[in-house]
Amino acid sequence: MKFALPLLIALLPLAACDQTAFLSEAGSEVDEGGFGQPTMTNAMAMTGQGATVALGNRFEREVQSTVTFAFNRAEISAEAAAVLDRQAGWIKQFPEVRFRVYGYTDLVGSNAYNDALGLRRAKAVVAYLSARGISTARLEAVVSYGETQPVIRTTAPEERNRRTVTEVTGFTKGSATTLNGKYAAVIFREYVESATRPHPQNTVIVTSVNPSGP
Repeated sequence: MKFALPLLIALLPLAACDQTAFLSEAGSEVDEGGFGQPTMTNAMAMTGQGATVALGNRFEREVQSTVTFAFNRAEISAEAAAVLDRQAGWIKQFPEVRFRVYGYTDLVGSNAYNDALGLRRAKAVVAYLSARGISTARLEAVVSYGETQPVIRTTAPEERNRRTVTEVTGFTKGSATTLNGKYAAVIFREYVESATRPHPQNTVIVTSVNPSGP
């Protein structure tokens, strides 16, 4: 059975499709998932978790979410600054959305030292974004995972492990799964702006009647 999910179509297809899916018209797609998928999808749409996931995927796709650091340092490099400038520009498009910055380190050093270093890196990113006009009230928290989640598992100094990641966390403080007027504002604004652009999925069916009969 196929289920048309009008609310879902407004946001969820973005998680797996291109930007046009973010603006799909209600009823233009169907959920063909397996057992339990429609129920889970509906729950995500009703709680707002799907909206958070969709915007997070869009952020990841449109701007780089990760910046890296020099060994044992927490200063923002020129390369990192360029990425963070793009992040700030994207974040300004969505004043209703909140973000979190996670700090990480490589596996060199003690756990305690790396936890503190990861936190310094996350705070440095928050400070940089704040200086670019992003309210710290929208950057909900800074969290350090230290050396516990390496991209590359090696005891050598590895730049890809010395990083921060900026992620979408939701629309309301303290809850990433609560729908409210801010969620509606994002959808409404994006949908209105999309009215000036064609929808590839639209199909126009033209019928005619021959007045002289068959």
